[in-house]
Amino acid sequence: MPGTRGTRTRTALFALPLAVAGVLAAASPAGAASPAGAASRPTAPQSGANPSGESRQGAAVTCRGAGVDPRAVVRYQTETVIRAPLSTIWKLQTDVERWPSWQRPVETADRLDHGRFREGSAFHWTTPVRGVPSIPDTTLGITSTVEQLKRHSCVRWTGPAVGEGLRIDNGVHVWSFTKVRGGVLVRTAETHTGAQVEADVPTATAILGAGLKAWLSDLKVAAEARGGCRPR
Repeated sequence: MPGTRGTRTRTALFALPLAVAGVLAAASPAGAASPAGAASRPTAPQSGANPSGESRQGAAVTCRGAGVDPRAVVRYQTETVIRAPLSTIWKLQTDVERWPSWQRPVETADRLDHGRFREGSAFHWTTPVRGVPSIPDTTLGITSTVEQLKRHSCVRWTGPAVGEGLRIDNGVHVWSFTKVRGGVLVRTAETHTGAQVEADVPTATAILGAGLKAWLSDLKVAAEARGGCRPR
């Protein structure tokens, strides 16, 4: 039937935010509320409101002057305060090969280079897709390259996400870490581009937001457990 293949592809893709594609397989529902102390917001392109009608709120998340894709219409921004040392949070976030130990939706994560995590570092990570209507179980592969990084301050990476019948042409993901009273303010923003996600901006944005909030929640739990809630 005409259009059937495209409909199935879009349905599958909207279940797969680049941030945490496997969140549907996690114990907590994708639509769960933000963790305590978190604030979240969809962000609009720099020129104004995005097609889903949400207005731009809050300062942009950037790293060394670079942010998310200003042309992208699928975007989300969220933040939380984590009561743990900055060094603990930074270690968890940048030791990508250990992501599977604390991020439930991440199945594998491998560095494609060696040495310290730096600008130019690349990594490939996978997340299983299970129980998504209209497509067989599959795995999404994401290849990310660090474009900007400032130790204990921020990191920005980009790259595509590709699976069987699924594709995000490019994702841009930015993180910032700032010491505040009572902990560390962790802010993150991400954009997706590609025909499949742009076919239904409100849905793609909502799913991306759920993935980012799940990632922050897992980071908060892991950092506070390891850091003993002793910010410094």
